[in-house]
Amino acid sequence: MTSFQIGGDLTVRRLGFGAMHLPTEPASARENSVAVARRAVELGVTLIDTAFMYGWGANEEILAEALHPYPDGLQITTKVGIVNPGGEWAQDARPASLRAQVDAALRRLRVDRIGLIQLHRLDPAVPIADQLGALRDLQTEGKIAHIGLSEVTTGELAEARRTADVASVQNRYNLLDREHEPVLEACEEAGIAFLPWRPVAWGKSGERAEIAAIAAELDATPTQVMLAWLLSHSPVMIPIPGTADLAHLEENVAAAGLTLTEDHRTRLNDLAAAA
Repeated sequence: MTSFQIGGDLTVRRLGFGAMHLPTEPASARENSVAVARRAVELGVTLIDTAFMYGWGANEEILAEALHPYPDGLQITTKVGIVNPGGEWAQDARPASLRAQVDAALRRLRVDRIGLIQLHRLDPAVPIADQLGALRDLQTEGKIAHIGLSEVTTGELAEARRTADVASVQNRYNLLDREHEPVLEACEEAGIAFLPWRPVAWGKSGERAEIAAIAAELDATPTQVMLAWLLSHSPVMIPIPGTADLAHLEENVAAAGLTLTEDHRTRLNDLAAAA
């Protein structure tokens, strides 16, 4: 399966792009970021992940500069719930604050509606029902289409779903770091998209050697092998590898076409189990 419908109607290819690493300064770096974002779309990427926290809005603005007006089918998902009063980051998911953050994201991205808004972190100072209720209200108003969460447990996911439909979860996850496997399983059961951040990890020397050996057998790179494993591991998985390098971008996107044999999957699963 090469695509997934987030929330049942937001169709995206199953290998996206994380924009966090796109710098906006100096001018030469900004020009490169614009080129990388445009090249991602040229290569067929239909889901780009950003957040207010990435440059305090600058990352969203660079994507709008590079890609607006957005081509049909392209979804840019952003995150709210982290603010920077006085230059220091803090969690703030109070309903009024979330409303202001979403309105600001709409302006920076130059859109009237955002297909997927993710809550960057659940705010421990605000009841979960209030946080999700605020996003649900914005959804009802048409400012956002779908709601996602980030860095949640299975219990938090279940509690959030009692207030609003949750279309995606973004937790740290990769071949060698499967702490959130129970969350992934909960997403599979509910048909919720799972966007692993930090989808590539190098591990210890023995793990690196085995991954490199498999890559050599497939005439691929270790990064491509780890991304291909994610895609084969779960049908709800949508990796969002990030880079500011055009060659690395093309390498990452090509991983969607890499087929692992049963033997390769077994050897990689053994590494994951040991890790």
